[in-house]
Amino acid sequence: MMMLKCSELARILLEACKIRQKMEGGKASRDGNDQQPRDTYKIAYIIHFLLGAGNLLPWNALITAVDYFAYLYPAKHVEKVFSVAYMASSVLMLVVMLSWRGCSQRLNFRFRMNLGFSLFVFSLMVAPVIDWSCRHKSTGGGPPTGAYGVTVASVIVCGLADGLVGGSLIGSAGKLPKEYMQAVFAGTASSGVLVSSLRIVTKASLPQTPKGLQTSAHFYFIVGTIILLCCILSCNLLYKLPVMQQHHRLLEDDSRPKFWSVAGKIRWPAFGIFLIYLVTLSIFPGFLAENVESKVLGDWYPILLITMYNIADLLGKSLTAIYLLNSIRKATWNCIARLLFYPLFTACLHGPKWLKTEMPVVTLTFMLGLSNGYLTSVFMILAPKSVPVSEAEISAIVMVVFLGLGLVAGSVLGWFWII
Repeated sequence: MMMLKCSELARILLEACKIRQKMEGGKASRDGNDQQPRDTYKIAYIIHFLLGAGNLLPWNALITAVDYFAYLYPAKHVEKVFSVAYMASSVLMLVVMLSWRGCSQRLNFRFRMNLGFSLFVFSLMVAPVIDWSCRHKSTGGGPPTGAYGVTVASVIVCGLADGLVGGSLIGSAGKLPKEYMQAVFAGTASSGVLVSSLRIVTKASLPQTPKGLQTSAHFYFIVGTIILLCCILSCNLLYKLPVMQQHHRLLEDDSRPKFWSVAGKIRWPAFGIFLIYLVTLSIFPGFLAENVESKVLGDWYPILLITMYNIADLLGKSLTAIYLLNSIRKATWNCIARLLFYPLFTACLHGPKWLKTEMPVVTLTFMLGLSNGYLTSVFMILAPKSVPVSEAEISAIVMVVFLGLGLVAGSVLGWFWII
């Protein structure tokens, strides 16, 4: 009888513990395996994927329309100027967000995302609106005086929006289980493939004339804008989902770690992400769009190279869902090994005739994109998980800042190809 009472008492205590765990929400684990809220139908994952795609869609749209901008401004180094303008303004916004972090936190996630995506829509429509107005007001000639400056200014606005959206989205995902960060970066890679495919379809479906080129580019920008409007709807829905509300209740923390103290803890991932984009942006898109050419493919060549890069980047970022390299040290050495792309691409530009053909350039472009995508995803997943939960958000922002610095440095370094 006593044994029965003891077992009954133990059962009651166990049930009480379970009830208490449910009431408190459980403890959020770092790897997302223990007592995590359930993402029904993967809606939160899909929205993170879509927002990641929307974050880079305007940039991909601008650089993939290389033939359109080359037609409008034939005397300008459009791709190289766009890269420096976009990346520098993006990093500037991240620095502003960090400098006035208290103010940026008072502006909630939804407001920052809505503002950022609205700026994306505005900047993406500047070039076609200028073109439309020019065609209706005059019967001939190129764009009006100052059009190029206004277009570059819109690229700067686009970069500011990228810093706002990217910093907010990745900072938020850094506090969540790793699959959400993987979704964001798979989304960023998919936007490149989507935009490249869209550009190929719009370009191929219309006559290869100046009017056909302009019409296809305008349609391409309008479709991109529609996708961005869908992103605005999605970011308003995201934090109304029960799973996201539960995650943020579990992860509430009033502590605000300092930027440089966290940066010191993740110095190797930060160095690795900087090196990745230093190498990538000094080659892509400027070198691929302006420095290599094909007599067979003509102005299709840069579009196809950019498409190849984007497909490889998507594959790389998706591979972490299958296999994740759990060693920051090995990943950093792989980033250093990517410096070999410099002599290899130089050989394609100045080396033997067979290296100047399409196949070596396409192969190297694929490897550049694949390594970029995989190593980026590895670092962005591992870095926030290598620090305490209270420092996860700021560690993700540290990574975004160093990624941005790599983008700026790579964009500037890309100018040396024309020397």
